[in-house]
Amino acid sequence: MGEAETKSKEERVRAITRVYYSRPDIQKVLLEFAQDRELVPRYFEGFGKRPDMLQYPSDIMGLVGKGATSFHGSEEHWMDPLSLSVDLTPAQISGLRKGWDLLIDIDSPFLDCSRIAAQLIIAALEHHGIKHYGIKFSGSKGFHLIVPWKAFPSVYAGQETRTMFPEWPRIISEYLMHYIRHDYNTRAAEVLTNISAISERTKLTAEDLLEVYCLQCTKPAKEDKVHLLRCPVCSMEMERKHVATVHRKLRCVAPKCAGVFEVVSSTPYYFCETCKDPLYPTQPLDSNRHPTLFDAQKRVSAAKVAALDMVLVAPRHLFRAPYSLHEKTSLASCVLTKEELDTFSPQDARPLSLVPRTYIPSCNPEEGKGLLMRALQWKQDTQSIKEKQPKRPLTAQERVALTGVTEEMFPPTIQKLRTMKMEDGKKRGLFVLITFLRACGFGEAYITEQVHAWNAQHPSPLRQAYVKAQLEWHFKQKKLILPPNYENVAFYRDLGILEGKPTVKNPLVEVQAALRR
Repeated sequence: MGEAETKSKEERVRAITRVYYSRPDIQKVLLEFAQDRELVPRYFEGFGKRPDMLQYPSDIMGLVGKGATSFHGSEEHWMDPLSLSVDLTPAQISGLRKGWDLLIDIDSPFLDCSRIAAQLIIAALEHHGIKHYGIKFSGSKGFHLIVPWKAFPSVYAGQETRTMFPEWPRIISEYLMHYIRHDYNTRAAEVLTNISAISERTKLTAEDLLEVYCLQCTKPAKEDKVHLLRCPVCSMEMERKHVATVHRKLRCVAPKCAGVFEVVSSTPYYFCETCKDPLYPTQPLDSNRHPTLFDAQKRVSAAKVAALDMVLVAPRHLFRAPYSLHEKTSLASCVLTKEELDTFSPQDARPLSLVPRTYIPSCNPEEGKGLLMRALQWKQDTQSIKEKQPKRPLTAQERVALTGVTEEMFPPTIQKLRTMKMEDGKKRGLFVLITFLRACGFGEAYITEQVHAWNAQHPSPLRQAYVKAQLEWHFKQKKLILPPNYENVAFYRDLGILEGKPTVKNPLVEVQAALRR
């Protein structure tokens, strides 16, 4: 988009905001939502000052007059939102918190996939006894589901629920994603049928897009091959798994035979890295022995193509307020009913024709207790399983402390990340940059300088307080946190810094190769 076109769009949106936010009914729903919340305006250049709140209709129009295009509120309820500060300790922030809403932020690149996820999560909420929840369009390609704070018990398992933020809402979100994963993968794959179009948009090959799922844990299975081997001397046959076995000569095991096995045929099979074979507990569950426990056909990976960003639960996290406009689409974040999800189209969110409705419903006390109990029990069981599993050996990059790294050794992904001007995904980019530089052995002063310079180049930089807090947190960690692997789509391909299929697992592997050279 050229500079003239960008300015024209901004002027058009600003003209809409002045008319739209002057409506008393829109002001009413915004102020209703804003009670006890931190409510921050957003401009084309970025967010306004924090903390902030809305109390009167004149507050809204005053900010719109200064160029505000949207308003974003906190998941948390506060005793005094204006007392918040980045200088407060976690304990002090917790002391100011009155409670929190359970926010489920569904934001897929495809609206149809977001719709499927929203419908499945609504069914899951109802199955767990939640009768009152709010649904709204995000303004772009997603939906925001919310369960009011009053639905949860004030004390559970000896803990004040208000103090268990973000731990408990994060666990509930993870549990709900686990609960719907299989149905979501199945239904999303049904709408993601145009492989060539998806491949062009995501830059993933058809081979990368298609996966088979383990029906026991609903996670994607890994593919390997069973090789039929035959000795050309004595004709003895045997089967062996894993590609590595055919890259070296395997001598025939028959007595007094000096022959070497040859590969006659190879048959693909699938195995799950999470589940164990009930007959052979030390071996992974595989489709060779248990074909009925794996999907019968390959499906488009919903996790890769339409990943759900549902666990955006963090202290003072903001999300778009109901009936707030979206800067890129000029659409309103309008409230919907469960029945309206089926036929909803973004055109239904055109701002000037909307009739606003309340987003946060009244609810029965403790109707969310069952969901909280099930989610916490699931988390405990999951942790127990992980603790019982043998610890994996350290990877090469975890064993070796990198020293002597220069900027010329940075892989293309990191070089591109350092120079590109980003609109979205800056927090993910920041995480990659900090973890990469720390793993390469650079000192705090160098990393701090590089990170601030990287942040300053973006059209809408991250807040300095946020960047500072992230740097301080990483510098305090005694255990080295590695940058994500290339297979993590959200951190590389979605940011636009990785093209094609990577030949290594992690950017540090490329640095190690450069050091050896």
